[in-house]
Amino acid sequence: MTYRAICEAQLPIDEGSRAHVYRDSLGIETIGIGRNLQNGLSDDEILYLFKNDLDKAEKGARAICPSFDTLSDARKAVLINMCFNMGQARVAGFIGMFGAIAAKDWNAAAQHMLASKWAVQVGARAQRLAKAMREG
Repeated sequence: MTYRAICEAQLPIDEGSRAHVYRDSLGIETIGIGRNLQNGLSDDEILYLFKNDLDKAEKGARAICPSFDTLSDARKAVLINMCFNMGQARVAGFIGMFGAIAAKDWNAAAQHMLASKWAVQVGARAQRLAKAMREG
């Protein structure tokens, strides 16, 4: 067995494995298998996490929009962006928007987006995404 294989077997036992942030015995915020969060993330790690989150957002958008594959890329991107920001469950609550999408009433879909608490919270982002929904 190589030294890496030994470490890969031992460290999860010694450090534990946690999906959520916790404080270690010294009070340092930690996650995963002993990952000290004071060390931050490398660019590669940031990109890895982003791509995983983007995949999850796309999966969520596909799950809540039956016509997803028929939409323009710009409209698909709107729904993915919203799922990335709010999560699948909250975006699923945009019933009026999805009704308008089903009817291909892009202006109404954009209006439903802008008439939400989310639009107030994210401001220019909502304006930009509503424009993309309208224009496709």
